[in-house]
Amino acid sequence: MKHADYAEVVAPNLYYDKKFEIDAVKIMPGEYYVTARDMAMVTVLGSCVAACIRDRTSGIGGMNHFMLPGNVGDDVSILSPSMRYGTYAMEIMINQLFKMGAKRSNLEAKVFGAGNVLNGLTISNVGERNADFVLDYLRTENIALTGQDLLDIHPRKVYFFPRTARVLVKKLRGIHNDTILERDKQYLSRLNVAEVQGDVELF
Repeated sequence: MKHADYAEVVAPNLYYDKKFEIDAVKIMPGEYYVTARDMAMVTVLGSCVAACIRDRTSGIGGMNHFMLPGNVGDDVSILSPSMRYGTYAMEIMINQLFKMGAKRSNLEAKVFGAGNVLNGLTISNVGERNADFVLDYLRTENIALTGQDLLDIHPRKVYFFPRTARVLVKKLRGIHNDTILERDKQYLSRLNVAEVQGDVELF
């Protein structure tokens, strides 16, 4: 079978998007998806970050959805464990891109999210830390950044079409976002528990 017949199903929410008339997958916190097929990847972001990475030549691409655990603050000792989770979220997806035939020299990325939307947790700068991490990671790995929409105070809905590199972003203003906020809080809580236990297998 050709590589285009394979997809990494770590995000199980596959559906048919009637608006765009294309197969799609919904990415939830802690999930990622990589494919060579012509399809859409969709996620809704609060404080989390999504990296959309593709091979500009083959169109093989993927999207992840993650958050750094812990409140770093001024405690440098927490920084390394937190970075470890972000690095894992990026590397597990990028490694799958390589397995499917993507080449490092062809990789390009667009990144989204990191909104300061968690009430009561703004002091920990959750969104800013996620944004800083993903930008630093891409610089360190020499992956070209071709687009970004980070920070602000609004959740976002993101559509990524890896075959063409097209991304659509909708800011979710003035709507009832309790579901998004509660999901982010629950995900952050799971990350912090896992961090204490020293378990990096979050995905």
